[in-house]
Amino acid sequence: MHAVTPRQAADRLFNRIMAARERGDIEEALRFVPMALQAYDRVGTLDNDARYHVALIHLTAGNIDGARAQLDKLRQSVPKHLLGIMLAHQIAERRGDRDRAAQAYRAFLDAYEAE
Repeated sequence: MHAVTPRQAADRLFNRIMAARERGDIEEALRFVPMALQAYDRVGTLDNDARYHVALIHLTAGNIDGARAQLDKLRQSVPKHLLGIMLAHQIAERRGDRDRAAQAYRAFLDAYEAE
């Protein structure tokens, strides 16, 4: 039996939340949110993929400000990161900001072409 790293543990909780959310089981997803956020805190420095995960966890819990904070950190690292642009789109949609959502969509297409 091998030990699970803090990142592996955090990612497993993230996957459980996303799977529950996809099944429409928001209650189960919300039950694991605090554990997943604590697990990512234990990881230490987060890479951009982990920041995206944490942002999606915050969005699942309805914490748009928490998701936005992760987006800001992700953009500091890579301003036109595709995951960051996708996240900006999701945040705009949650806020009901159609203009920003459309802007993020166009930015995604432009960045994707560049990739």
